[in-house]
Amino acid sequence: MIDALTLDQMRTFVVVAESGGFRSASMRLSRAQSAVSHAIANLEAQLGVSLFDRTGHRPVLTPEGQALLVNARDVLLRVDAMRARARGMGEGVELELSLIVDVLFPLATVGAALKEMRSVYPSVAVRLAVSPMGGPLDGLINRRFTLGIMAGEEFADPAISRRALAEIQMIAVVAAEHPLGLNRPSATLDSPDLADHLQIVLSDPSQRSEGRDFGVLSPQTCRVSNQDAKYSLILEGLGWGRLPEWQVERDLAEGRLVRLPTDSLGRDSRLPMEAYLVHRIDEPLGPAARTFGDALSRLCGA
Repeated sequence: MIDALTLDQMRTFVVVAESGGFRSASMRLSRAQSAVSHAIANLEAQLGVSLFDRTGHRPVLTPEGQALLVNARDVLLRVDAMRARARGMGEGVELELSLIVDVLFPLATVGAALKEMRSVYPSVAVRLAVSPMGGPLDGLINRRFTLGIMAGEEFADPAISRRALAEIQMIAVVAAEHPLGLNRPSATLDSPDLADHLQIVLSDPSQRSEGRDFGVLSPQTCRVSNQDAKYSLILEGLGWGRLPEWQVERDLAEGRLVRLPTDSLGRDSRLPMEAYLVHRIDEPLGPAARTFGDALSRLCGA
């Protein structure tokens, strides 16, 4: 009867298939070879099909065995996931880690920290959003996310706990073929020089910067809703703007972008901005969130 199938039988079946023989499987399972053979024989009797062709030197999966091996692996994977999730519930581990990241922070670093967290808590699901300016703060205040990464000091809030991670270097750049790039004077450009050209500016999806502009020097602006759009338009030569160093490092090295010779946006056109790991003060972090935070801090060298 199929109802009499056991997880042990299915696990034995998978190990035999992966090991290529009963003897190898018995060593992996730390069981007598006869016990492994008996388990497979019982499984075949219950399923009503032969899983292995035993006529050769080594058992070979039959077509039926190959098809059912997929099902067995799927069942075991789901059971293992269920066990891990139940264990996490018992330990107070979160079912999901929700994270909103400022567009200025490198996602590769976030991904590396999430990978470390998942290696410890594989049952924890991840929900990730990327947002500029006041977006991460809104996400935490409105309880849509557990953790956030914010850049700069403009959106500090007493309800939000902050942990410094790393310094992001913002650099004023322009495409090499843009007039500001082609005709770079030896002298430093002043604000009026930059104001003669279109500035690519990131819009705030929240209302937290309403009535304020950060680093906008030109009356001619092109406002975009995401960082990729800003980067692409600057790279295409539409206008100038500030971008994080990690995003433009290769373009600067290979000559597609050039640094603007201006002190109007920081010395040497460079302005440091601190990045923070943030969460609501009234919502303590669970084990997975703490593990992620520690990994991220270490990766950032904080």
